[in-house]
Amino acid sequence: MSRDLPLDINIKEPQWDQSTFVGRAKHFFTVTDPRNVLLSSAALEDARRIIENYRAGIVSPGLTEDELWRAKYIYDSAFHPDTGEKMFLIGRMSAQVPMNMTITGCMLTFYRTTPAVVFWQWVNQSFNAIVNYTNRSGDAPITVNQLGAAYVSATTGAVVTALGLKSLTKHLPAIIGRFVPFAAVAAANCINIPFMRQRELKYGIPVTDEDGKRLGESAKAAQQAIAQVVVSRIGMAVPAMAIPPVIMNALEKRAFLKRFPVFNAPIQVGLVGFCLVFATPLCCALFPQKSSMKVSSLEPELQALIQENSPHTHTVYFNKGL
Repeated sequence: MSRDLPLDINIKEPQWDQSTFVGRAKHFFTVTDPRNVLLSSAALEDARRIIENYRAGIVSPGLTEDELWRAKYIYDSAFHPDTGEKMFLIGRMSAQVPMNMTITGCMLTFYRTTPAVVFWQWVNQSFNAIVNYTNRSGDAPITVNQLGAAYVSATTGAVVTALGLKSLTKHLPAIIGRFVPFAAVAAANCINIPFMRQRELKYGIPVTDEDGKRLGESAKAAQQAIAQVVVSRIGMAVPAMAIPPVIMNALEKRAFLKRFPVFNAPIQVGLVGFCLVFATPLCCALFPQKSSMKVSSLEPELQALIQENSPHTHTVYFNKGL
């Protein structure tokens, strides 16, 4: 007779060691698994039931540890960590690869005309706005005004950058023009993410000790967190927007694509998708989700508060976001 699953498995934390890049990569390969998008509502609700029951001390009969972890990652992929609400489908991390491969592939394919540049940069920033809103923090909710400001600023920045670079590359080799969308996306990320998280920059984000005890809020921690997210987001775009243009530039000189130009977009989207399957989780894993900072690097008033209430704490921890 098999034993019931013990209740001491810490499903609040990822399954793998997050102090190593390999452990973080395994975690994010599971979180961003695009197959989770195809799961039915019944499968999502079943995962929710297993996780909520386990947290309440109830173990489903015959449940194994592997099945528990699988349920946790299904639950995490579809339900908001703070509110518990089911997230909008295309805003989930598991939708990042299929959505980004389509949008990025089209940006790289239809970059020659101004209307196409404007349209696809607008689509991309609209998608980013949905992702940022869907994955918002419960401690720092995004207002409609903040969401609108970030959306308009990022879209304007991306379009202006794309059109400006497009005009500068008119007399340069065609391969140079193919990298214009990447420059625009990188610029938009540098605008969109800080705008979307401006409340954190103003009021700070929660910082805790090693045991999770909340010690206060820090704007300097928010600055580090947002900088890490910007680097990760730009890193995700590098392989998908740098490798396919080189390959497509070579393929378009061959007879096949000259004869069947209709295959240009599907091939481009496929190449982007292949790159994103690896780039998305690997770049999410560049920095620990639970980031850290020395107390001596925090604001003077917060340092004083921590020294008074928790004098033995020398390092604080915080969620950097995605």
